[in-house]
Amino acid sequence: MKKLVVLTGAGISAESGINTFRDVNGLWEGHDIMEVASPEGFYKNPELVLDFYNQRRKQLLEVKPNKAHFNLKELENYFDVTIITQNVDDLHERANSKNIMHLHGELLKSRSTKNDNLVYTCSKDILLGDLAKDKAQLRPHIVWFGEDVPMLEKAVEITEKADVLVIIGTSMQVYPAASLINFIKPKTPIYFIDPNPSINKNAFNNLTIIKDVASTGTDELLKQLL
Repeated sequence: MKKLVVLTGAGISAESGINTFRDVNGLWEGHDIMEVASPEGFYKNPELVLDFYNQRRKQLLEVKPNKAHFNLKELENYFDVTIITQNVDDLHERANSKNIMHLHGELLKSRSTKNDNLVYTCSKDILLGDLAKDKAQLRPHIVWFGEDVPMLEKAVEITEKADVLVIIGTSMQVYPAASLINFIKPKTPIYFIDPNPSINKNAFNNLTIIKDVASTGTDELLKQLL
């Protein structure tokens, strides 16, 4: 069975009602990115950051996977599929995909501010004063700007083994995740699904661009792959 690696970004979750990471002004839900997605922002105003992610978590629990998520699950009938996602939602999990790697963390988890290995399931608000077992403040289990991406090395290993690479709903401008495309084997087919594709058709050999949103774009992907 061929190895199919899927790299997903905010665009695949947008059709479920989850806002994309930031708007044209560089703001995220009205906040400067560095206020709510950096260690410095957290130490400066932890209550603001905790509330920000509490609101994102509440929103996540109100939405559902969309057709694109289920189409990727369908591909498991024909390929050995691994999803490497930049998203912090659990919509791939709720669509019952088997192999999912979260590069940037998970919104439904919390962790100690002192020990990255103390990670907990989290479906409720995290409040100032909520402590991990080591008595340190809990924080969202999210990779913020300036922090290491602990799963990156494993993601590179998976991408290197891909027989087919599919990229859905990502600008390919957030590094280091965007660098994964450079680790595929020569002549590996690439399918890029996005209504406003940021990759030039001549940038890679064997590149197929599907200029569409994730749901109908993955419908077309299934037709082409199967």
